[in-house]
Amino acid sequence: MTRLSDHGRMNDSAPVIVWFRDDLRLADQPALSAAAATGAPVLCIYVFDERSAGLRPLGGAARWRLHQSLAALSESLAGLGARLDILRGAAADVIPSLAANAGARAIFWTRRYGGAEIAVDTHVKAILTAQGREAKSFNGQLLAEPFALKTKTGGPYRVFTPFWRALSTQTPIAAPLPAPKRLRAAIWPKGAPDRVALGELALLPAKPDWAAGLRATWACGETAARDSLEAFLDEKLAGYPAERDRPDIAATSRLSPHLRFGEISPRAIWSAARHRAEAKGAPAAGADKFLSELGWRDFSYHLLFHNPDLATRNYDPRFDAFPWRDDDAGFAAWTRGRTGYPIVDAGMRELWTTGFMHNRVRMIAASFLIKHLMVDWRRGEDWFWDTLCDADPAANPASWQWVAGSGADAAPYFRIFNPILQGEKFDPAGAYVRRWIPELERLPNACIHKPWTAPASVLAASGVGLGATYPAPIVDHAAARARALAAYRSVSGGKGEA
Repeated sequence: MTRLSDHGRMNDSAPVIVWFRDDLRLADQPALSAAAATGAPVLCIYVFDERSAGLRPLGGAARWRLHQSLAALSESLAGLGARLDILRGAAADVIPSLAANAGARAIFWTRRYGGAEIAVDTHVKAILTAQGREAKSFNGQLLAEPFALKTKTGGPYRVFTPFWRALSTQTPIAAPLPAPKRLRAAIWPKGAPDRVALGELALLPAKPDWAAGLRATWACGETAARDSLEAFLDEKLAGYPAERDRPDIAATSRLSPHLRFGEISPRAIWSAARHRAEAKGAPAAGADKFLSELGWRDFSYHLLFHNPDLATRNYDPRFDAFPWRDDDAGFAAWTRGRTGYPIVDAGMRELWTTGFMHNRVRMIAASFLIKHLMVDWRRGEDWFWDTLCDADPAANPASWQWVAGSGADAAPYFRIFNPILQGEKFDPAGAYVRRWIPELERLPNACIHKPWTAPASVLAASGVGLGATYPAPIVDHAAARARALAAYRSVSGGKGEA
């Protein structure tokens, strides 16, 4: 065991380090609660690590969101008497160095579940243990950890329904922990790695500054997350099962960006929703459907833990032979919201402007790219990774693979969303389309989701010039569907419905 230097020898006043990652909050933060319980002075740190092998760099929208979350956490910690210190570098270098120079007695953190993240954490823990320090991790990110749920044969789940049954009915969900009432900030030790200011991380866009829509859309931080949850439970929970698929109605919680960086915990959401349903008479169906979405999040992490290359490799190896098309023009039109299918384009423009897209529209847009254009799902996943504020390392690839048919519990290959019918069903009056595609706002409801079918006189009266003010469809739905079905049959052995 490595001998501690004189100035680093642990004693009664030795500090405890809390290493924050995707858990940027005070309440239901087991690592922070454990540190507070020691009574020792605390060093609260965030390590911006772009050097450790295998870690996926954050996309632009997520970087913007991380800046806001870190700023909010810093303010919250200051209110308790603590301080957030930001470091930059490989975690296995800076954390052991800090611990040695501070003479830290223990280092606590929340567990992560990606392959590269686990490797980093395992390496850091080994170094700290060799130094003679306690290194302990906690579950603060999931309802149930991936290694805790197993099928009857002892393996990982591949289908959501039995996974959700095991999670929701057979797994005790721990009550959320309260935030510490007071913390004592430790002095930054001499010889420790240099701290950096939040602005030095350059997480915000500069030239051009494309984040105006994000700033206008989101309130960030733990208080905002809690307020969003309460507002949802008060106003939308009862109608959630019936209205959650309607992008024209503000019916969803919009908590996913808060969950992404841990401004709120899934256990806190679970507890609050259950309490509302049980104690205040809200319909149980609303809470059950809402909480099942947390179940899908846990399921995605279950898949990631057991398949670390989920974002790069087909879960179903049959899809390794799928005949993807290199349609750069089609991909560019999709990213810009210029496919000619209004519900798809509205979603892509909402994404670009706000860093968010309604979940139903995410499925429609993803299906269009994969099945209408036959562009590799990985290109779409990467675009969402860069443009979503809630770009999640598990949910993003798991969802894309679900739509593609290559994933676990995947949508059947013959399920090809018709963007016209999807728009008419879930945005019946065209309010969502009109919000994000103002050049179509004067079109009648009958043709708002298929403007190319409108008579020339209607287009003229509505100020729409197909191919000029708004594009004609870049692909015919029926022809694209037939092409996709043929390609899917080539890798599925011809099984399934046409």
